Amino acid sequence: MKKSLLIFYVLLAYALMEMFWWGLVIVRLKPDRMSMLMGEGAVFLFLLCVGGYFIHKSIKKEDKMHEQQQNFLLSVTHELKSPLAAIKLSLQTIIKRDLDKQKQNELLGNSLKDIERLDDMVENMLLATRIENRSYSYPKEEFDLSELVLRITDRLQIHSCGCEQIIKTHIERGIPVFADKFALSSVVTNLVENAVKYSGPCAEVYVELTRKDGHTVLKVADKGPGIPDNEKMLIFDKFYRVGNENVRKTKGTGLGLFIVKEVVQSHDADIIVKDNAPQGAIFEVTFS
Repeated sequence: MKKSLLIFYVLLAYALMEMFWWGLVIVRLKPDRMSMLMGEGAVFLFLLCVGGYFIHKSIKKEDKMHEQQQNFLLSVTHELKSPLAAIKLSLQTIIKRDLDKQKQNELLGNSLKDIERLDDMVENMLLATRIENRSYSYPKEEFDLSELVLRITDRLQIHSCGCEQIIKTHIERGIPVFADKFALSSVVTNLVENAVKYSGPCAEVYVELTRKDGHTVLKVADKGPGIPDNEKMLIFDKFYRVGNENVRKTKGTGLGLFIVKEVVQSHDADIIVKDNAPQGAIFEVTFS
């Protein structure tokens, strides 16, 4: 991309020099046409600058997209290798060592969680591709959203901090919705996983599902570093991730919030991002 920009600048400079050169030649041959040349030259220069600006902007955008895709591939590779390595280690431990039943069940349980994590990531990539290609139809049905949120939060619950639960919930029972169950499962999963991922070790994540003024409201709050105001809308772009790619420590592919935004919009719902006090972010989805 840098080579393309260099070629573009060289061609632009060449075009400008040619314009001024031929303008001087014509003025020398026909001085009486100088005013006409000045007017036409100004229009041509304006159009050339406008065209150059948009071409430059397009090349930079393509360069940024290429960089994001490269980071996406690196992130996916890392995201795939980590759970696969953990599953392999657990199975090798079970095979090579004479473990008691409890320890075997613990290792198998951890392996199942890693498999679910891989499954979620693959489903995310497939869903994002189908959404972008406009080939996903969002088949809708009536179901209990409360049960869905409870099931997902229970599956994503982390018990590595003693007996204390990481995900705190306040979920009103029996809230029905007419929606795409699979797509909304992806929305809830992505929001909760992001909250857990960006919060500190053993930091509390809060998930709330309520009915307010005739609307169903899903709220996911974390105590992570928060999101700067100038990035609150950018985070829903495909492959976009908060912070500098070179120093970022959190895992992710940059697809989760893109899927969340697309699914929410397809259900005529709204999503807003707010600051959490004293730190962190709150994602609030409102269904009509």
